[in-house]
Amino acid sequence: MIFKALRSNIDVEDSLFNDLYPSHIKDLADRHWTPVAVAKLAAEYLVQDGKKKVLDIGAGVGKFCLVGASCTDGMFYGIEQRESLIKLSTDIAEKYDIQNVEFMHGNISEVNFADYDAFYFYNSFYENIDTSCPIDDLIPTDTKLFKVYTRYLKNELNQLPIGTRLATYWGTWDEVPRSFELDGSACNGMLNFWKKTV
Repeated sequence: MIFKALRSNIDVEDSLFNDLYPSHIKDLADRHWTPVAVAKLAAEYLVQDGKKKVLDIGAGVGKFCLVGASCTDGMFYGIEQRESLIKLSTDIAEKYDIQNVEFMHGNISEVNFADYDAFYFYNSFYENIDTSCPIDDLIPTDTKLFKVYTRYLKNELNQLPIGTRLATYWGTWDEVPRSFELDGSACNGMLNFWKKTV
Protein backbone atom coordinates (compact mmCIF):
# COMPACT_ATOMS: atom_id res chain seq x y z
CA MET A 1 0.00 0.00 0.00
CA ILE A 2 2.81 2.44 0.90
CA PHE A 3 4.77 1.86 -2.30
CA LYS A 4 1.63 1.79 -4.42
CA ALA A 5 0.74 5.21 -3.01
CA LEU A 6 4.21 6.54 -3.79
CA ARG A 7 3.97 5.23 -7.36
CA SER A 8 0.65 7.07 -7.68
CA ASN A 9 2.16 10.31 -6.32
CA ILE A 10 0.08 10.10 -3.14
CA ASP A 11 1.71 11.51 0.00
CA VAL A 12 2.83 8.97 2.58
CA GLU A 13 3.31 9.90 6.23
CA ASP A 14 6.69 9.14 7.74
CA SER A 15 5.07 7.37 10.68
CA LEU A 16 3.43 4.94 8.25
CA PHE A 17 6.61 4.37 6.24
CA ASN A 18 8.71 3.89 9.37
CA ASP A 19 6.38 1.09 10.49
CA LEU A 20 8.16 -1.04 7.87
CA TYR A 21 11.14 -1.18 10.23
CA PRO A 22 11.76 -2.90 13.58
CA SER A 23 11.15 -0.69 16.61
CA HIS A 24 14.84 -0.03 17.35
CA ILE A 25 15.29 1.22 13.77
CA LYS A 26 12.05 3.21 13.84
CA ASP A 27 13.23 4.97 17.02
CA LEU A 28 16.17 6.43 15.05
CA ALA A 29 14.05 7.81 12.23
CA ASP A 30 13.83 11.45 13.29
CA ARG A 31 17.61 11.72 13.55
CA HIS A 32 19.00 9.41 10.89
CA TRP A 33 16.52 8.53 8.10
CA THR A 34 15.41 10.86 5.31
CA PRO A 35 11.77 12.02 5.58
CA VAL A 36 9.53 10.74 2.77
CA ALA A 37 8.73 14.23 1.46
CA VAL A 38 12.44 15.11 1.32
CA ALA A 39 13.28 11.84 -0.42
CA LYS A 40 10.62 12.50 -3.08
CA LEU A 41 11.85 16.03 -3.79
CA ALA A 42 15.50 14.95 -3.95
CA ALA A 43 14.80 11.91 -6.12
CA GLU A 44 12.71 13.91 -8.58
CA TYR A 45 15.48 16.48 -8.92
CA LEU A 46 18.19 13.86 -9.42
CA VAL A 47 16.40 11.94 -12.18
CA GLN A 48 14.55 14.74 -13.99
CA ASP A 49 16.76 14.49 -17.09
CA GLY A 50 15.58 10.95 -17.75
CA LYS A 51 16.55 7.59 -16.31
CA LYS A 52 19.56 8.04 -14.03
CA LYS A 53 21.77 5.92 -11.81
CA VAL A 54 21.56 7.58 -8.39
CA LEU A 55 23.95 6.78 -5.54
CA ASP A 56 22.91 7.34 -1.93
CA ILE A 57 26.11 7.93 0.04
CA GLY A 58 25.54 6.27 3.41
CA ALA A 59 22.17 4.67 2.74
CA GLY A 60 21.32 3.64 6.30
CA VAL A 61 18.08 1.64 6.19
CA GLY A 62 17.55 2.51 2.53
CA LYS A 63 14.61 4.87 3.00
CA PHE A 64 15.75 7.43 0.42
CA CYS A 65 16.44 4.74 -2.18
CA LEU A 66 13.16 2.91 -1.54
CA VAL A 67 11.13 6.11 -1.85
CA GLY A 68 13.09 7.34 -4.89
CA ALA A 69 12.79 4.01 -6.68
CA SER A 70 9.04 4.00 -6.04
CA CYS A 71 8.23 7.51 -7.24
CA THR A 72 10.66 7.88 -10.20
CA ASP A 73 12.08 5.83 -13.07
CA GLY A 74 15.63 6.17 -11.78
CA MET A 75 17.84 3.29 -10.67
CA PHE A 76 18.85 3.79 -7.03
CA TYR A 77 21.94 2.39 -5.36
CA GLY A 78 22.71 2.68 -1.66
CA ILE A 79 26.16 2.17 -0.17
CA GLU A 80 26.22 1.42 3.56
CA GLN A 81 28.84 0.16 6.04
CA ARG A 82 26.42 -1.72 8.28
CA GLU A 83 25.66 -5.13 6.82
CA SER A 84 22.53 -5.58 8.98
CA LEU A 85 21.01 -2.42 7.48
CA ILE A 86 21.79 -3.61 3.95
CA LYS A 87 19.96 -6.87 4.69
CA LEU A 88 16.98 -4.99 6.10
CA SER A 89 16.79 -2.65 3.08
CA THR A 90 17.15 -5.50 0.62
CA ASP A 91 14.47 -7.56 2.37
CA ILE A 92 11.99 -4.65 2.12
CA ALA A 93 12.79 -4.11 -1.58
CA GLU A 94 12.26 -7.80 -2.30
CA LYS A 95 9.08 -8.07 -0.22
CA TYR A 96 7.47 -5.14 -2.05
CA ASP A 97 8.94 -5.99 -5.47
CA ILE A 98 10.91 -2.77 -5.88
CA GLN A 99 13.24 -3.74 -8.70
CA ASN A 100 15.02 -0.48 -9.53
CA VAL A 101 17.02 -0.41 -6.30
CA GLU A 102 20.19 -2.11 -5.09
CA PHE A 103 21.95 -1.97 -1.75
CA MET A 104 25.69 -2.52 -1.38
CA HIS A 105 27.69 -3.27 1.74
CA GLY A 106 30.89 -1.25 1.80
CA ASN A 107 32.68 2.01 2.46
CA ILE A 108 32.30 5.08 0.28
CA SER A 109 36.02 4.97 -0.47
CA GLU A 110 35.42 1.71 -2.37
CA VAL A 111 32.92 3.23 -4.80
CA ASN A 112 33.72 4.36 -8.33
CA PHE A 113 31.74 7.60 -8.59
CA ALA A 114 32.04 7.56 -12.38
CA ASP A 115 29.58 4.64 -12.43
CA TYR A 116 26.74 6.94 -11.36
CA ASP A 117 24.93 9.96 -12.81
CA ALA A 118 23.61 11.66 -9.68
CA PHE A 119 24.17 11.60 -5.93
CA TYR A 120 22.30 12.01 -2.64
CA PHE A 121 24.04 12.87 0.61
CA TYR A 122 22.33 13.15 4.00
CA ASN A 123 25.45 14.03 5.99
CA SER A 124 26.22 10.40 6.79
CA PHE A 125 29.72 11.29 8.00
CA TYR A 126 28.37 13.43 10.84
CA GLU A 127 28.06 10.42 13.15
CA ASN A 128 31.82 10.72 13.56
CA ILE A 129 31.38 14.12 15.22
CA ASP A 130 28.06 13.88 17.06
CA THR A 131 27.88 10.62 19.01
CA SER A 132 24.83 11.61 21.09
CA CYS A 133 22.43 9.36 19.14
CA PRO A 134 24.39 6.48 17.58
CA ILE A 135 22.83 4.05 15.13
CA ASP A 136 24.72 1.27 16.87
CA ASP A 137 28.16 0.56 18.29
CA LEU A 138 29.33 -1.65 15.42
CA ILE A 139 31.13 1.05 13.41
CA PRO A 140 34.00 2.85 15.17
CA THR A 141 33.64 6.63 15.01
CA ASP A 142 36.43 9.19 14.93
CA THR A 143 36.41 12.94 14.30
CA LYS A 144 39.30 12.44 11.88
CA LEU A 145 37.08 10.20 9.74
CA PHE A 146 34.63 13.06 9.24
CA LYS A 147 37.40 15.13 7.65
CA VAL A 148 38.82 12.21 5.66
CA TYR A 149 35.44 11.16 4.23
CA THR A 150 34.38 14.76 3.50
CA ARG A 151 37.62 15.44 1.65
CA TYR A 152 37.26 12.17 -0.29
CA LEU A 153 33.66 12.95 -1.29
CA LYS A 154 34.54 16.47 -2.39
CA ASN A 155 37.44 15.22 -4.50
CA GLU A 156 35.35 12.50 -6.17
CA LEU A 157 32.51 14.89 -6.96
CA ASN A 158 34.96 17.38 -8.43
CA GLN A 159 36.09 14.83 -11.03
CA LEU A 160 32.61 14.12 -12.37
CA PRO A 161 31.34 15.46 -15.71
CA ILE A 162 29.54 18.78 -16.16
CA GLY A 163 25.82 18.37 -15.58
CA THR A 164 26.17 15.88 -12.70
CA ARG A 165 23.45 16.46 -10.11
CA LEU A 166 23.76 16.32 -6.34
CA ALA A 167 21.18 16.70 -3.57
CA THR A 168 22.34 17.34 0.00
CA TYR A 169 20.20 17.25 3.14
CA TRP A 170 21.45 18.77 6.41
CA GLY A 171 24.88 19.15 4.80
CA THR A 172 27.60 21.56 5.82
CA TRP A 173 28.35 22.49 2.18
CA ASP A 174 32.00 21.57 2.93
CA GLU A 175 31.48 18.39 0.91
CA VAL A 176 30.40 20.30 -2.23
CA PRO A 177 33.24 21.40 -4.53
CA ARG A 178 33.21 24.83 -6.15
CA SER A 179 32.66 23.16 -9.52
CA PHE A 180 29.02 22.67 -8.41
CA GLU A 181 26.53 25.54 -8.34
CA LEU A 182 23.45 25.75 -6.15
CA ASP A 183 20.45 24.99 -8.36
CA GLY A 184 17.71 25.41 -5.76
CA SER A 185 16.70 24.74 -2.17
CA ALA A 186 13.74 23.36 -0.26
CA CYS A 187 12.73 22.49 3.30
CA ASN A 188 13.84 25.84 4.74
CA GLY A 189 17.25 25.51 3.14
CA MET A 190 17.97 22.09 4.61
CA LEU A 191 17.61 20.33 1.23
CA ASN A 192 19.86 21.73 -1.47
CA PHE A 193 20.11 20.91 -5.16
CA TRP A 194 23.41 21.24 -6.99
CA LYS A 195 24.61 20.91 -10.57
CA LYS A 196 28.20 20.63 -11.77
CA THR A 197 28.94 23.53 -14.09
CA VAL A 198 32.72 23.41 -14.68
